[in-house]
Amino acid sequence: MIRILGIDPGLRRTGWGLIESRGNALSYVAAGTVRAGLDGEMAQRLVELHAGLTKVVGAFQPDEAAVESTFVNKDAAGTLKLGQARGIALLVPALAGIPVAEYSPNAVKKTVVGAGHAEKAQIRMMVGVLLPKADFDSDDAADALAVAICHAHHRVSLARMKALAG
Repeated sequence: MIRILGIDPGLRRTGWGLIESRGNALSYVAAGTVRAGLDGEMAQRLVELHAGLTKVVGAFQPDEAAVESTFVNKDAAGTLKLGQARGIALLVPALAGIPVAEYSPNAVKKTVVGAGHAEKAQIRMMVGVLLPKADFDSDDAADALAVAICHAHHRVSLARMKALAG
């Protein structure tokens, strides 16, 4: 059994979702959203995200983590800010000694929904189908569960590629 933490980084809301993978069987453990205050300075918001994710890692002790990568949009400043939140999402599990994988939004959507340009509603619905007991408080938490599901499906391939490269 492998416990996987999926993280959907964001500056205001960072979703997290935890699943267990036993062979091809997936089960829901927990999910939630770390919220950072909108009125704080950037550094303080990052501290809040760090503290929230550190609490999740400490409480649930995942074996592996997966983070959704940042896509570049027309707003370069927004992309840069999101990248800072993503840095926290990568840092927290890494500091705990947990291996971290990264997946593009399209890879996550294609794995969970079957189409790389799926809508949020489709992701929510498929997460509910794949994890019937899942209870999530936001689209961000549903997206994080989707990231964890994506990692569960691809983790063996990633391990083989690393072994061949090393």
